[in-house]
Amino acid sequence: MKQISSLSNPLIKYLLQLQKKSKLRRDDGTFVIEGLQELSYAIEAGYEFLQILVCPSIFRNQIELGTSAYKVIEITEELFNKITYRSSSGGVIAIAKSKNLTLEDLKFSTKTPLILVAEAPEKPGNIGALLRTADAANIDAIIIANPKTDLYNPNIIRSSVGTLFTSQISSGTTSEIIKFLKNNDIQIFAAALQDASSYLKEDFTTATAIVVGTEHEGLSQIWRSQANKIVKIPMEGKVDSLNVSVSAAILIFEAKRQRNIF
Repeated sequence: MKQISSLSNPLIKYLLQLQKKSKLRRDDGTFVIEGLQELSYAIEAGYEFLQILVCPSIFRNQIELGTSAYKVIEITEELFNKITYRSSSGGVIAIAKSKNLTLEDLKFSTKTPLILVAEAPEKPGNIGALLRTADAANIDAIIIANPKTDLYNPNIIRSSVGTLFTSQISSGTTSEIIKFLKNNDIQIFAAALQDASSYLKEDFTTATAIVVGTEHEGLSQIWRSQANKIVKIPMEGKVDSLNVSVSAAILIFEAKRQRNIF
């Protein structure tokens, strides 16, 4: 099997550029996956790989790479440590083809889907936490409105611990998403403070989209005006907002409780 040991190798140079440049990821339709768990989830989700790089001294064949299906190249441990961000990557890093993640690609197996919509999240850590919440609750889809960073950003993949690949995910503009939800008879519950009722008084058992904004900006006026209901999480302290992923988790798991899932 071919082995690479130099940072000056063209493939390694390309991988490093993909990690840093969102424009290159968008233009080429490729991205980097680091980590054994993340790679496993991507394989299960049917992602196509251009190259898989393994470090034999670390990688222990814990997953079936299918060498006949994927191009696998060995790299030295010294090089692996230079091109990866974590010491717990399991000895594997890959270049994969991205998916379009459009609204039209969303498919629901139930007539009462539960969807999380996040408007303009910017911090990869927050997006990763939202994805982990979506995975933990096994909701039907998560939609990012007006994304400020591409969803294949390595920091999002890392912070989501690979759950970017375990849930249906798409993105679009706010107007596109509202149109999609209304065309599919999905009720919109906007999380906001103004003119809101307690989320504990609402019925989330029908087809539901829970929409959250950022801690700093909140939800835009268009979401509040187009929502079927505006809901809030009652708080007794001095602050009037929670981290967006915490708010989303509270609302989502209440919806799941109402649906007798737990």
